[in-house]
Amino acid sequence: MYGITSEELINHIQQLEAHNNQLKNIINKSVAEECTRNNLSGKKDRKFNFSKCSKRHVMLKLLYLGWEYQGYTTQEDTTNTIEHNLFTALVRCCLVESRQTSNYSRCGRTDKGVSSFCQVVSLDIRSRLTPEQLSGGGNTIEEELDYSKLLNRVLPPDIRVLAWCPAPPDFSARFDCKERTYKYFFPRGNLNIEAMDAAVRYAVGCHDFRNLCKMDVANGVCKYDRRILSAEVKVLAMDPFDNNADTASAYDMCELTLVGQAYLWHQVRCIMGILLLIGQGKEKIEVMKQLLDIESHPMKPQYCLASHVPLNLFHCEFECSDWVISKEVLIGVIRHLQQEWTMYNVKSTMIRSMLLECQGMLSDGGDIQEQSSCLLQGIQAKGYQPLFQRPTCSSLENRIEHFVKKHRLEIACSDDRSN
Repeated sequence: MYGITSEELINHIQQLEAHNNQLKNIINKSVAEECTRNNLSGKKDRKFNFSKCSKRHVMLKLLYLGWEYQGYTTQEDTTNTIEHNLFTALVRCCLVESRQTSNYSRCGRTDKGVSSFCQVVSLDIRSRLTPEQLSGGGNTIEEELDYSKLLNRVLPPDIRVLAWCPAPPDFSARFDCKERTYKYFFPRGNLNIEAMDAAVRYAVGCHDFRNLCKMDVANGVCKYDRRILSAEVKVLAMDPFDNNADTASAYDMCELTLVGQAYLWHQVRCIMGILLLIGQGKEKIEVMKQLLDIESHPMKPQYCLASHVPLNLFHCEFECSDWVISKEVLIGVIRHLQQEWTMYNVKSTMIRSMLLECQGMLSDGGDIQEQSSCLLQGIQAKGYQPLFQRPTCSSLENRIEHFVKKHRLEIACSDDRSN
Protein backbone atom coordinates (compact mmCIF):
# COMPACT_ATOMS: atom_id res chain seq x y z
CA MET A 1 0.00 0.00 0.00
CA TYR A 2 1.77 3.09 -1.26
CA GLY A 3 1.18 6.77 -0.39
CA ILE A 4 -0.63 6.33 2.94
CA THR A 5 0.29 7.78 6.29
CA SER A 6 1.07 5.76 9.39
CA GLU A 7 -2.20 6.94 10.93
CA GLU A 8 -4.20 5.64 7.96
CA LEU A 9 -2.34 2.32 8.15
CA ILE A 10 -3.15 2.00 11.88
CA ASN A 11 -6.83 2.73 11.18
CA HIS A 12 -6.88 0.10 8.44
CA ILE A 13 -5.35 -2.51 10.76
CA GLN A 14 -7.89 -1.67 13.48
CA GLN A 15 -10.74 -2.11 10.99
CA LEU A 16 -9.38 -5.49 9.96
CA GLU A 17 -9.07 -6.58 13.60
CA ALA A 18 -12.64 -5.47 14.29
CA HIS A 19 -13.88 -7.40 11.24
CA ASN A 20 -11.93 -10.47 12.38
CA ASN A 21 -13.51 -10.30 15.84
CA GLN A 22 -16.93 -9.96 14.23
CA LEU A 23 -16.38 -13.12 12.19
CA LYS A 24 -15.20 -14.99 15.31
CA ASN A 25 -18.36 -13.95 17.16
CA ILE A 26 -20.55 -15.14 14.28
CA ILE A 27 -18.81 -18.53 14.25
CA ASN A 28 -19.01 -18.90 18.03
CA LYS A 29 -22.69 -18.00 17.94
CA SER A 30 -23.42 -20.60 15.26
CA VAL A 31 -21.57 -23.29 17.23
CA ALA A 32 -23.42 -22.38 20.43
CA GLU A 33 -26.80 -22.47 18.67
CA GLU A 34 -26.00 -25.89 17.20
CA CYS A 35 -25.06 -27.23 20.63
CA THR A 36 -28.28 -25.84 22.09
CA ARG A 37 -30.39 -27.49 19.39
CA ASN A 38 -28.67 -30.81 19.99
CA ASN A 39 -29.28 -30.56 23.75
CA LEU A 40 -32.96 -29.67 23.28
CA SER A 41 -33.46 -32.57 20.90
CA GLY A 42 -31.85 -34.96 23.37
CA LYS A 43 -28.78 -35.65 21.21
CA LYS A 44 -25.59 -36.58 23.01
CA ASP A 45 -22.10 -36.31 21.66
CA ARG A 46 -21.18 -39.94 22.06
CA LYS A 47 -17.98 -41.24 20.57
CA PHE A 48 -17.96 -44.52 18.72
CA ASN A 49 -16.29 -47.26 20.78
CA PHE A 50 -13.73 -48.77 18.41
CA SER A 51 -12.39 -51.06 21.15
CA LYS A 52 -15.48 -53.25 20.73
CA CYS A 53 -14.91 -53.71 16.98
CA SER A 54 -12.62 -55.82 14.87
CA LYS A 55 -10.36 -54.28 12.25
CA ARG A 56 -9.04 -55.55 8.96
CA HIS A 57 -6.51 -54.24 6.47
CA VAL A 58 -8.07 -53.45 3.10
CA MET A 59 -7.46 -51.68 -0.19
CA LEU A 60 -9.90 -49.08 -1.52
CA LYS A 61 -10.03 -48.21 -5.22
CA LEU A 62 -11.02 -44.58 -5.83
CA LEU A 63 -12.26 -42.66 -8.84
CA TYR A 64 -12.25 -38.87 -8.77
CA LEU A 65 -12.53 -35.90 -11.09
CA GLY A 66 -9.83 -33.67 -9.66
CA TRP A 67 -10.40 -30.47 -11.64
CA GLU A 68 -11.97 -28.56 -8.73
CA TYR A 69 -9.61 -29.86 -6.04
CA GLN A 70 -6.22 -28.65 -4.80
CA GLY A 71 -4.66 -32.08 -5.31
CA TYR A 72 -4.99 -35.46 -3.67
CA THR A 73 -2.83 -35.03 -0.56
CA THR A 74 -4.04 -33.36 2.63
CA GLN A 75 -2.66 -29.82 3.01
CA GLU A 76 -2.39 -27.46 5.97
CA ASP A 77 -3.89 -24.40 4.28
CA THR A 78 -6.95 -25.96 2.61
CA THR A 79 -9.55 -28.68 3.11
CA ASN A 80 -10.30 -28.86 -0.62
CA THR A 81 -8.35 -32.05 -1.30
CA ILE A 82 -9.38 -35.60 -2.21
CA GLU A 83 -7.64 -37.09 0.83
CA HIS A 84 -9.35 -34.69 3.27
CA ASN A 85 -12.77 -35.60 1.87
CA LEU A 86 -11.93 -39.30 2.01
CA PHE A 87 -10.99 -39.23 5.70
CA THR A 88 -13.94 -37.00 6.54
CA ALA A 89 -16.16 -39.73 5.06
CA LEU A 90 -14.25 -42.55 6.80
CA VAL A 91 -14.57 -40.87 10.20
CA ARG A 92 -18.21 -39.94 9.63
CA CYS A 93 -19.05 -43.56 8.79
CA CYS A 94 -17.13 -44.68 11.91
CA LEU A 95 -14.85 -46.83 9.76
CA VAL A 96 -11.65 -45.33 11.19
CA GLU A 97 -10.94 -43.39 14.36
CA SER A 98 -8.37 -41.11 12.73
CA ARG A 99 -5.84 -41.08 9.94
CA GLN A 100 -3.00 -41.40 12.45
CA THR A 101 -4.34 -44.72 13.78
CA SER A 102 -5.38 -46.21 10.44
CA ASN A 103 -2.03 -47.56 9.11
CA TYR A 104 -2.74 -45.56 5.96
CA SER A 105 -0.84 -45.66 2.67
CA ARG A 106 -1.65 -44.22 -0.77
CA CYS A 107 -0.50 -45.43 -4.17
CA GLY A 108 -0.01 -42.03 -5.79
CA ARG A 109 0.04 -38.29 -5.07
CA THR A 110 -1.78 -36.46 -7.84
CA ASP A 111 -1.33 -32.69 -8.03
CA LYS A 112 -3.87 -29.90 -8.24
CA GLY A 113 -6.48 -30.49 -10.94
CA VAL A 114 -5.33 -34.04 -11.79
CA SER A 115 -7.95 -36.80 -11.95
CA SER A 116 -7.80 -40.54 -11.38
CA PHE A 117 -9.72 -43.62 -12.42
CA CYS A 118 -7.72 -45.96 -10.20
CA GLN A 119 -6.21 -44.36 -7.10
CA VAL A 120 -5.62 -47.08 -4.50
CA VAL A 121 -5.18 -46.64 -0.75
CA SER A 122 -4.62 -49.21 1.99
CA LEU A 123 -5.65 -48.85 5.63
CA ASP A 124 -6.98 -50.58 8.74
CA ILE A 125 -10.73 -50.30 8.77
CA ARG A 126 -13.61 -51.36 11.02
CA SER A 127 -15.02 -54.83 10.28
CA ARG A 128 -18.37 -56.39 11.00
CA LEU A 129 -16.73 -59.79 11.39
CA THR A 130 -15.31 -61.27 14.58
CA PRO A 131 -11.55 -61.85 15.00
CA GLU A 132 -12.21 -65.60 14.66
CA GLN A 133 -13.95 -65.10 11.31
CA LEU A 134 -11.18 -62.82 10.04
CA SER A 135 -8.41 -65.25 11.02
CA GLY A 136 -10.27 -68.42 10.05
CA GLY A 137 -10.23 -67.78 6.31
CA GLY A 138 -13.11 -68.91 4.15
CA ASN A 139 -15.44 -66.77 2.07
CA THR A 140 -16.75 -64.17 4.52
CA ILE A 141 -16.82 -61.28 2.05
CA GLU A 142 -20.61 -61.35 1.69
CA GLU A 143 -20.99 -60.88 5.45
CA GLU A 144 -18.67 -57.86 5.53
CA LEU A 145 -19.67 -54.20 5.53
CA ASP A 146 -20.26 -52.73 2.07
CA TYR A 147 -17.46 -50.18 2.33
CA SER A 148 -18.03 -48.71 -1.14
CA LYS A 149 -21.73 -48.12 -0.55
CA LEU A 150 -21.20 -46.64 2.92
CA LEU A 151 -18.55 -44.17 1.79
CA ASN A 152 -20.26 -43.12 -1.44
CA ARG A 153 -23.29 -42.01 0.58
CA VAL A 154 -21.25 -39.23 2.23
CA LEU A 155 -18.47 -38.51 -0.28
CA PRO A 156 -18.83 -35.66 -2.81
CA PRO A 157 -20.33 -36.94 -6.09
CA ASP A 158 -17.06 -36.44 -7.99
CA ILE A 159 -15.19 -38.75 -5.58
CA ARG A 160 -16.33 -42.40 -5.69
CA VAL A 161 -15.13 -45.65 -4.13
CA LEU A 162 -15.29 -48.22 -6.94
CA ALA A 163 -14.27 -51.34 -5.03
CA TRP A 164 -12.43 -52.75 -2.02
CA CYS A 165 -10.18 -55.73 -1.49
CA PRO A 166 -8.87 -57.62 1.58
CA ALA A 167 -5.12 -57.14 2.04
CA PRO A 168 -2.37 -58.65 4.26
CA PRO A 169 -1.61 -56.65 7.43
CA ASP A 170 1.79 -55.52 6.10
CA PHE A 171 0.49 -54.50 2.67
CA SER A 172 1.33 -50.96 1.46
CA ALA A 173 -0.51 -49.34 -1.44
CA ARG A 174 2.60 -47.27 -2.15
CA PHE A 175 5.39 -49.83 -1.98
CA ASP A 176 3.50 -52.94 -3.21
CA CYS A 177 2.27 -51.32 -6.43
CA LYS A 178 3.82 -53.11 -9.41
CA GLU A 179 3.18 -50.44 -12.03
CA ARG A 180 1.28 -47.19 -12.53
CA THR A 181 -0.35 -46.02 -15.77
CA TYR A 182 -0.94 -42.35 -16.58
CA LYS A 183 -3.01 -41.10 -19.51
CA TYR A 184 -3.00 -37.59 -20.96
CA PHE A 185 -5.88 -36.66 -23.29
CA PHE A 186 -5.58 -33.91 -25.91
CA PRO A 187 -6.92 -32.79 -29.32
CA ARG A 188 -4.89 -33.31 -32.48
CA GLY A 189 -4.96 -29.61 -33.46
CA ASN A 190 -1.89 -28.92 -35.60
CA LEU A 191 0.17 -31.62 -33.90
CA ASN A 192 2.20 -34.29 -35.68
CA ILE A 193 1.02 -37.36 -33.74
CA GLU A 194 3.48 -39.70 -35.47
CA ALA A 195 6.42 -37.54 -34.46
CA MET A 196 5.19 -37.36 -30.86
CA ASP A 197 4.83 -41.15 -30.74
CA ALA A 198 8.33 -41.66 -32.15
CA ALA A 199 9.78 -39.20 -29.61
CA VAL A 200 8.14 -40.71 -26.54
CA ARG A 201 9.58 -44.13 -27.39
CA TYR A 202 13.00 -42.79 -26.33
CA ALA A 203 11.65 -42.57 -22.75
CA VAL A 204 11.09 -46.34 -22.53
CA GLY A 205 13.62 -48.09 -20.31
CA CYS A 206 15.60 -46.96 -17.27
CA HIS A 207 16.82 -43.37 -17.57
CA ASP A 208 17.80 -40.38 -15.45
CA PHE A 209 14.78 -38.08 -15.83
CA ARG A 210 16.22 -35.01 -14.07
CA ASN A 211 15.60 -32.93 -17.24
CA LEU A 212 12.03 -34.19 -17.51
CA CYS A 213 10.66 -33.47 -14.03
CA LYS A 214 10.67 -30.85 -11.31
CA MET A 215 13.65 -31.67 -9.10
CA ASP A 216 12.62 -31.93 -5.46
CA VAL A 217 16.03 -31.78 -3.77
CA ALA A 218 14.64 -29.75 -0.84
CA ASN A 219 12.63 -32.81 0.21
CA GLY A 220 15.58 -35.17 -0.10
CA VAL A 221 15.06 -36.52 -3.63
CA CYS A 222 18.53 -36.76 -5.17
CA LYS A 223 18.22 -39.77 -7.49
CA TYR A 224 16.17 -39.40 -10.65
CA ASP A 225 16.49 -42.81 -12.27
CA ARG A 226 13.09 -44.22 -13.18
CA ARG A 227 11.92 -47.05 -15.43
CA ILE A 228 9.23 -46.51 -18.07
CA LEU A 229 7.83 -49.86 -19.20
CA SER A 230 5.89 -48.59 -22.22
CA ALA A 231 4.99 -45.29 -23.87
CA GLU A 232 2.63 -44.47 -26.73
CA VAL A 233 0.87 -41.53 -28.38
CA LYS A 234 -2.11 -42.40 -30.54
CA VAL A 235 -5.42 -41.11 -31.90
CA LEU A 236 -8.19 -42.10 -29.53
CA ALA A 237 -11.43 -40.89 -31.14
CA MET A 238 -12.29 -39.36 -34.50
CA ASP A 239 -14.10 -36.05 -34.85
CA PRO A 240 -17.88 -36.76 -34.75
CA PHE A 241 -18.57 -33.66 -36.89
CA ASP A 242 -16.27 -34.86 -39.69
CA ASN A 243 -18.25 -36.73 -42.34
CA ASN A 244 -15.07 -38.03 -43.96
CA ALA A 245 -13.74 -40.56 -41.44
CA ASP A 246 -10.71 -41.33 -43.62
CA THR A 247 -9.15 -37.89 -43.17
CA ALA A 248 -7.50 -36.49 -40.06
CA SER A 249 -9.33 -33.71 -38.25
CA ALA A 250 -7.86 -31.12 -35.89
CA TYR A 251 -10.69 -32.08 -33.49
CA ASP A 252 -9.66 -35.75 -33.25
CA MET A 253 -8.93 -36.69 -29.63
CA CYS A 254 -5.59 -38.30 -28.84
CA GLU A 255 -3.89 -39.76 -25.78
CA LEU A 256 -0.45 -40.25 -24.31
CA THR A 257 -0.12 -43.45 -22.27
CA LEU A 258 2.83 -43.99 -19.94
CA VAL A 259 3.32 -47.18 -17.93
CA GLY A 260 6.01 -47.10 -15.27
CA GLN A 261 6.92 -48.38 -11.85
CA ALA A 262 7.20 -44.97 -10.16
CA TYR A 263 7.23 -41.34 -11.23
CA LEU A 264 8.93 -38.10 -10.29
CA TRP A 265 7.26 -34.79 -9.48
CA HIS A 266 5.66 -33.38 -12.68
CA GLN A 267 7.40 -36.06 -14.76
CA VAL A 268 4.40 -36.82 -16.97
CA ARG A 269 3.56 -33.14 -17.52
CA CYS A 270 7.20 -32.35 -18.38
CA ILE A 271 7.31 -35.20 -20.91
CA MET A 272 4.04 -34.00 -22.41
CA GLY A 273 5.33 -30.42 -22.54
CA ILE A 274 8.28 -31.55 -24.67
CA LEU A 275 6.03 -33.73 -26.84
CA LEU A 276 3.80 -30.74 -27.59
CA LEU A 277 6.83 -28.77 -28.82
CA ILE A 278 7.81 -31.73 -31.01
CA GLY A 279 4.24 -32.13 -32.29
CA GLN A 280 4.14 -28.44 -33.21
CA GLY A 281 7.33 -28.89 -35.25
CA LYS A 282 9.32 -26.53 -33.03
CA GLU A 283 11.69 -29.26 -31.85
CA LYS A 284 13.06 -32.39 -33.49
CA ILE A 285 12.13 -35.89 -32.41
CA GLU A 286 15.68 -36.48 -31.12
CA VAL A 287 15.35 -33.74 -28.48
CA MET A 288 13.73 -36.30 -26.16
CA LYS A 289 16.79 -38.53 -26.46
CA GLN A 290 19.09 -35.55 -25.87
CA LEU A 291 17.27 -34.53 -22.68
CA LEU A 292 17.81 -38.05 -21.33
CA ASP A 293 21.56 -37.76 -21.99
CA ILE A 294 22.63 -36.07 -18.75
CA GLU A 295 26.31 -36.32 -19.66
CA SER A 296 25.80 -33.96 -22.58
CA HIS A 297 22.98 -31.97 -20.96
CA PRO A 298 23.42 -32.00 -17.15
CA MET A 299 21.21 -28.91 -16.63
CA LYS A 300 17.52 -28.73 -17.49
CA PRO A 301 16.58 -26.03 -20.04
CA GLN A 302 13.64 -23.86 -19.03
CA TYR A 303 10.35 -24.86 -20.64
CA CYS A 304 6.64 -24.88 -19.78
CA LEU A 305 4.69 -27.70 -18.19
CA ALA A 306 1.70 -29.20 -19.96
CA SER A 307 -1.67 -28.39 -18.38
CA HIS A 308 -2.84 -30.52 -15.45
CA VAL A 309 -6.46 -30.78 -16.66
CA PRO A 310 -6.04 -33.69 -19.16
CA LEU A 311 -3.90 -35.84 -16.81
CA ASN A 312 -5.32 -39.00 -15.26
CA LEU A 313 -3.79 -41.66 -12.99
CA PHE A 314 -5.59 -44.35 -14.94
CA HIS A 315 -4.43 -47.66 -13.49
CA CYS A 316 -2.41 -49.08 -10.59
CA GLU A 317 -1.37 -52.73 -10.83
CA PHE A 318 -1.23 -55.02 -7.78
CA GLU A 319 -0.91 -58.76 -7.30
CA CYS A 320 -4.28 -58.72 -5.56
CA SER A 321 -7.15 -59.26 -8.00
CA ASP A 322 -9.97 -60.17 -5.59
CA TRP A 323 -11.71 -56.81 -5.80
CA VAL A 324 -15.16 -56.70 -4.26
CA ILE A 325 -17.34 -54.76 -6.69
CA SER A 326 -20.95 -54.05 -5.78
CA LYS A 327 -23.29 -54.01 -8.77
CA GLU A 328 -25.42 -51.36 -7.08
CA VAL A 329 -22.39 -49.13 -6.48
CA LEU A 330 -21.10 -49.61 -10.03
CA ILE A 331 -24.49 -48.71 -11.52
CA GLY A 332 -24.54 -45.56 -9.40
CA VAL A 333 -21.05 -44.58 -10.59
CA ILE A 334 -21.95 -45.21 -14.24
CA ARG A 335 -25.14 -43.18 -13.87
CA HIS A 336 -23.25 -40.22 -12.39
CA LEU A 337 -20.47 -40.36 -15.01
CA GLN A 338 -23.06 -40.48 -17.79
CA GLN A 339 -24.68 -37.36 -16.37
CA GLU A 340 -21.30 -35.63 -16.15
CA TRP A 341 -20.51 -36.71 -19.71
CA THR A 342 -23.85 -35.35 -20.92
CA MET A 343 -23.29 -31.87 -19.49
CA TYR A 344 -19.69 -31.61 -20.72
CA ASN A 345 -20.54 -33.03 -24.14
CA VAL A 346 -23.51 -30.69 -24.55
CA LYS A 347 -21.19 -27.74 -23.87
CA SER A 348 -18.57 -29.18 -26.23
CA THR A 349 -21.12 -29.70 -29.01
CA MET A 350 -22.54 -26.21 -28.55
CA ILE A 351 -19.07 -24.64 -28.81
CA ARG A 352 -18.22 -26.81 -31.83
CA SER A 353 -21.40 -25.65 -33.61
CA MET A 354 -20.42 -22.04 -32.94
CA LEU A 355 -16.94 -22.77 -34.32
CA LEU A 356 -18.38 -24.21 -37.53
CA GLU A 357 -20.50 -21.09 -38.02
CA CYS A 358 -17.56 -18.77 -37.30
CA GLN A 359 -15.27 -20.65 -39.68
CA GLY A 360 -17.95 -20.44 -42.36
CA MET A 361 -17.93 -16.65 -41.97
CA LEU A 362 -14.21 -16.39 -42.83
CA SER A 363 -13.95 -14.80 -46.26
CA ASP A 364 -10.68 -16.51 -47.16
CA GLY A 365 -11.72 -19.89 -45.73
CA GLY A 366 -8.57 -20.09 -43.62
CA ASP A 367 -8.04 -23.18 -41.47
CA ILE A 368 -7.21 -22.15 -37.89
CA GLN A 369 -5.82 -25.01 -35.77
CA GLU A 370 -5.21 -23.75 -32.23
CA GLN A 371 -6.97 -26.57 -30.36
CA SER A 372 -3.86 -27.81 -28.57
CA SER A 373 -1.94 -24.53 -28.12
CA CYS A 374 -3.57 -23.82 -24.74
CA LEU A 375 -2.14 -27.00 -23.20
CA LEU A 376 1.30 -25.48 -22.69
CA GLN A 377 1.21 -23.32 -19.58
CA GLY A 378 3.03 -20.01 -19.25
CA ILE A 379 3.41 -17.00 -21.52
CA GLN A 380 4.21 -17.91 -25.12
CA ALA A 381 6.94 -15.77 -26.70
CA LYS A 382 6.34 -14.25 -30.13
CA GLY A 383 9.56 -15.71 -31.47
CA TYR A 384 10.38 -19.32 -30.62
CA GLN A 385 13.72 -19.97 -28.93
CA PRO A 386 15.09 -23.52 -29.41
CA LEU A 387 15.22 -25.58 -26.25
CA PHE A 388 19.00 -25.87 -25.91
CA GLN A 389 19.51 -22.14 -26.53
CA ARG A 390 17.42 -21.20 -23.49
CA PRO A 391 18.63 -20.42 -19.95
CA THR A 392 19.05 -23.53 -17.82
CA CYS A 393 18.07 -24.41 -14.26
CA SER A 394 20.70 -25.12 -11.62
CA SER A 395 22.34 -28.51 -11.92
CA LEU A 396 21.45 -31.31 -9.51
CA GLU A 397 24.90 -31.11 -7.93
CA ASN A 398 24.57 -27.36 -7.31
CA ARG A 399 21.14 -27.84 -5.74
CA ILE A 400 22.42 -30.54 -3.42
CA GLU A 401 25.39 -28.36 -2.40
CA HIS A 402 23.03 -25.41 -1.76
CA PHE A 403 20.73 -27.33 0.58
CA VAL A 404 23.62 -29.05 2.37
CA LYS A 405 25.14 -25.65 3.15
CA LYS A 406 21.82 -24.47 4.55
CA HIS A 407 21.67 -27.62 6.72
CA ARG A 408 18.38 -28.59 5.10
CA LEU A 409 19.77 -31.73 3.52
CA GLU A 410 22.05 -34.54 4.58
CA ILE A 411 24.50 -36.14 2.19
CA ALA A 412 22.49 -39.37 2.02
CA CYS A 413 19.36 -38.55 0.03
CA SER A 414 16.14 -40.36 -0.64
CA ASP A 415 15.55 -41.79 -4.11
CA ASP A 416 11.76 -41.95 -4.16
CA ARG A 417 9.10 -39.32 -4.52
CA SER A 418 6.51 -41.19 -6.53
CA ASN A 419 3.65 -39.10 -7.92
